[in-house]
Amino acid sequence: MNIHYVELFDYYGELFTDKQKNYFIDYYFNNYTLTEIASNYNVSRNAVFKNIKDIEKKLDYYESKLNLYKKGKEIKTLISDVDIKLKKRIEELI
Repeated sequence: MNIHYVELFDYYGELFTDKQKNYFIDYYFNNYTLTEIASNYNVSRNAVFKNIKDIEKKLDYYESKLNLYKKGKEIKTLISDVDIKLKKRIEELI
């Protein structure tokens, strides 16, 4: 599993259609093969493959423009040295 895309999906997943989200979740979270996903949605394996690749490209594009994942990691690094109570509150907000 490519953890990079899973983490980006946590930030940008709501920007995709339900169909795209379902393909992505089945592939990355449920560990289904492309063939299994294609069978479940009655589409070709190639259609699923193309959708997954398009989602990955879009995730990279969104991150390159918005940097939400990168900023989130930086914030978590900064708060790792902060008081425990304050740290917990900040983590609740992000």
